[in-house]
Amino acid sequence: MAVVTPDLPDIFEEAYERAGLELNTGYDLRTARRSLNIMLLEWQNRGLNLFTIDEGTLAIASGTQTYTMPVDTIDVIEHHIRTGTGTNQIDTALERISVSTYAAQSNKNTTGKPSQIYVQRLATETKVTLWPVPDAAYILAYYRLKGIDGLASGVGTTAAIPPRFVPCLVAGLAYQIAMKKPEAAARVVPLKQEYEYQFELAAGEDAETASIKFVPYNTFILGGG
Repeated sequence: MAVVTPDLPDIFEEAYERAGLELNTGYDLRTARRSLNIMLLEWQNRGLNLFTIDEGTLAIASGTQTYTMPVDTIDVIEHHIRTGTGTNQIDTALERISVSTYAAQSNKNTTGKPSQIYVQRLATETKVTLWPVPDAAYILAYYRLKGIDGLASGVGTTAAIPPRFVPCLVAGLAYQIAMKKPEAAARVVPLKQEYEYQFELAAGEDAETASIKFVPYNTFILGGG
């Protein structure tokens, strides 16, 4: 049996039913779509989900240190300077620094192979600044956290959301709708609890499963007697 993922009209209807309501009018559909878009923005504040990670590269020109990332970039989570190609390709990790550390650099125009990266998460775009200023052409290889596509109009599909997140999507949308409808006020609290539970399940499954090795760090204090 194939996995069946409900489309958005079915999800909207399910959410209304969980809130004890009926989806009857065009406005009901429009307000559900608006709540959906706001909720997807909220998900971006809840941490890293694997399905929002995107790999890419950026050509770095000699003498140019600041670059604008793709428009839907929320953050840059891994970054390397790449040299060579094929079997001679080498990726060198960049150290991410804060605005304070970058501001404290006494000579921001020093040239060389970049070793640090300063990420600016602005209101409408994300920029990266390399230091030292590139002295040659390089490739910036990165993994970024991208935004989740919303709906500008219509009802669309759930293509931007993996099936494992659909139960969370339905629960969250039911909660969002109930908050806006006085007649559903009694359901707000249980719907909120279900939403948080479903998000925890989805986010827990959508996590890195690679092995991690923890090495104890011991501190010895030597004193004179």
